[in-house]
Amino acid sequence: MLQWLKHYRRAQLPGDISAGLVVAMMMIPQGMAYALVAGLPPVVGIYASILPPIVYALFGSSMTQSVGPMAIVSLMTAAVIGPLAPAGSALASVLAAQLALVSGVALLLCGLLRMGFLANFFSRPVMSGFTVGSAIVIAFDQLHILLGGDLPHIHLPSAELGVGSLLLLVLARQYLTGLLKRCGVPATVADIAAKLAPMVVVLGAIVLMAATGLPEMGVRTTGAVPAGLPHLNLATSSAHWKALVQPGLLIGFIVFLMSMSAAQSLALKRNEKLVSNHELIGLGAANVASALSGGFPVTGSLSRSAVNFAAGANTPLASLVTAALLACALLAPTGWLALLPLPTLAATIIVAVLGMLELDILRTAWRYDRGDALAWGATCLGVLALGVEAGVVIGVALSMGTLIWRASRPHIAVLGRIAGSEHFRNIERYPAETQPELLMLRIDANLFFGNVEAVSERIESELATHPSARHLVLVMTAVSSIDTTALFALSELNDRMKRRNIGLHLAEVKGPVLDRLRQSTLLQQLNGQLFLSTAMAFDHLHPAKDVA
Repeated sequence: MLQWLKHYRRAQLPGDISAGLVVAMMMIPQGMAYALVAGLPPVVGIYASILPPIVYALFGSSMTQSVGPMAIVSLMTAAVIGPLAPAGSALASVLAAQLALVSGVALLLCGLLRMGFLANFFSRPVMSGFTVGSAIVIAFDQLHILLGGDLPHIHLPSAELGVGSLLLLVLARQYLTGLLKRCGVPATVADIAAKLAPMVVVLGAIVLMAATGLPEMGVRTTGAVPAGLPHLNLATSSAHWKALVQPGLLIGFIVFLMSMSAAQSLALKRNEKLVSNHELIGLGAANVASALSGGFPVTGSLSRSAVNFAAGANTPLASLVTAALLACALLAPTGWLALLPLPTLAATIIVAVLGMLELDILRTAWRYDRGDALAWGATCLGVLALGVEAGVVIGVALSMGTLIWRASRPHIAVLGRIAGSEHFRNIERYPAETQPELLMLRIDANLFFGNVEAVSERIESELATHPSARHLVLVMTAVSSIDTTALFALSELNDRMKRRNIGLHLAEVKGPVLDRLRQSTLLQQLNGQLFLSTAMAFDHLHPAKDVA
């Protein structure tokens, strides 16, 4: 807690201040837009951007992560509270804060119980499929706001403003950085300026609304934005706890995954080490703070954190500066925000989420591992067809299912000796020397209840294709653990080999595995020998030797 503050240097201050200013300018339209996605009053997005980053700065381990509203978490929030309360209602705000409380408490408990390893149970392809599916859902849901109505019944002034804002944002995203660079602007400044394009477009839209008759033509706006800081309270609905607990846990899981992804990418650039359990505590505390200040579930945002980093952030002080500036924005007159047109906000949301449609992971997975590519597609389609909550469940199930499926089918290689050396390699890949009465199998996985049957079947298959084998050597180079089920399977294999007058030998058993085996009777009853190396086994069990 506050380790960064103890070692703070004055030279870091300019970067933190500039980054805090830049992110604050991003957060006003972005926070309001993501609150709109969540089905909440736009000001709630600013509420969720003040206290949570302050609390995260106290407990989190990332130096440059920006914590606040995020598109996918906002969509999940809408999916949970939408059936329970009308969008924009007081009850919806209460339920959103209650959902943040559930997620925050769950994250805090996981952090205190040191369960940071949970981040490993969602593979990159599955996470990418979930992100892409969610981005498509968010963009599609914003079309009726962008166009002022559902197709084909659109509101022409709203559609013109929304589509015009969308085109400006797309052009700025594609070309503004390069244009500024050609004009002599430094690359970092040009990139940050391009990221601030939404704020410029929003300000332009507000000016346009004030100078023309668009409000009278029916273009919808955010409406009055209450001035002043959010009041600290813990309003909850006792009738909705049961409906919020399970989705709150799922949202907490996604919050952790999203945040860790963002924080890890920046930590690599800064040569820093993240502590996953500290991240759980920091994110949990941030979500509890969001609940107390009338917000909704928050997480670390990769795009916003990248802007924070590029703008010069050195420590969490940048987030404190952002929070202070947003608080000042609410303390100042907020009448100008009332003219912010919803079609322009919808355009900023669409452009933001379309940036999440990165298909590089799918292309790589398709070339490298079709199973991962299919998992990507199944997760994406699950989100589109069944909703984000079902998409999370499908993603976790596929990640775990893929892991179990692969672990249950370990690679086993028949080994031979490379001529003139003591190296042993897979005979399917190398011209290696073998002996007809000696079968050497290398098991490239830990042995546990999920794969022992497949290992036993493969051993029997290889023995059937090597009928003259009188010695079976299991090379255990890659085996780091053997569970009780696998121990019984090895004992049964030993008994079968003994009845068939075939010696069962073990080679290159790791020390920890050997220590465990010595606590059993397998080594005493072994129908063969224990060899220190594969070469020693090969030399000792040459066909000229007697059967063990």
